[in-house]
Amino acid sequence: MRARLDIPAGTLHRFSHRSEILGRNRLGDTATREIHVYTPHGHDGSGLPLLVDIVGFTAGGPAHTNWKNFGENVPERLDRLIHDGAMPPVAVAFPDCFTRLGGNQYIDSDAMGPWATWLTTEMLEDVENRFKCGGTGKRGIFGKSSGGYGAIIHAMKHSDVWSAAACHSGDMAFELCYLPEMPSALRAIAKAGSIEAFVRDFEKGPKYPGNSLHDLMTFAMAATYDPDPDPEVFCGIRLPVDPETCELIEERWNAWLKWDPVHIVGDHIDALKSLKGLWIECGDVDQYNLVYGARRLHRKLSEASVDHVYQEFSDNHSSVDYRLDESLPFLAEKLSH
Repeated sequence: MRARLDIPAGTLHRFSHRSEILGRNRLGDTATREIHVYTPHGHDGSGLPLLVDIVGFTAGGPAHTNWKNFGENVPERLDRLIHDGAMPPVAVAFPDCFTRLGGNQYIDSDAMGPWATWLTTEMLEDVENRFKCGGTGKRGIFGKSSGGYGAIIHAMKHSDVWSAAACHSGDMAFELCYLPEMPSALRAIAKAGSIEAFVRDFEKGPKYPGNSLHDLMTFAMAATYDPDPDPEVFCGIRLPVDPETCELIEERWNAWLKWDPVHIVGDHIDALKSLKGLWIECGDVDQYNLVYGARRLHRKLSEASVDHVYQEFSDNHSSVDYRLDESLPFLAEKLSH
């Protein structure tokens, strides 16, 4: 819903991308992906910085270009910010990264698929070739929740591709945000009979209980961070806890922690220092406890003298797109110089 009808609208381009690599997943997900690209009013994209929007769990990039009640979608927000001079013009890509298990953490996984590789190669190449935008030193990535996780993990592991990143309420401090969900996941397995039965029942519909979405998310995280190499295991899902007692299986949990930004940041200080801009934020009453991970990460970055912006705001995890009014101008400014 456009907040300002007097503002000229940018152009939203939609196209289908056939990946050569995304078919390598164990979920049965398609390798053909829809990508939306926003270019500002009066621009065809040529020479502009490129931002890539990676979204939270249960969504796909094109969801951010849909009509939105009682608020702006991302293209409408960009129209306003650029028109008002709050930020320089940029192109923004919205790739569809949705999966059978309900979302994406945007890393390479033998079960989920080579998502980090796709985002940093095929997807970027297609968008940049079509719109002549981005390029070395002019690419940024941003997202919230799972997308915030993806943004910070890409900043750490793919700073040769991205020059700026914004992490909104990203998953981190896994013992706080994921371990509390394990008992519920075990009860869901016990009720359904198996993980496969749970997922197939979920897919069958026609409705699902509210907490089932959290259980599905737990299974998606398992397939992402520590997939079972046995091809006979459904979607590669194995949990890092004992199925009877919910005690941690140390080897399995350590595999998860190798992907926790708070635990691995020390190995990526030089990469983070090479960025033109790094934005990290979280609501101070985030209901998934992510603010504590954000504070830990902020402390470690400060101790290592990594230049970054850290902000906490008075809100929780939900309906906080308005925070993009702060981070998008930051990213655009950093990438325009």
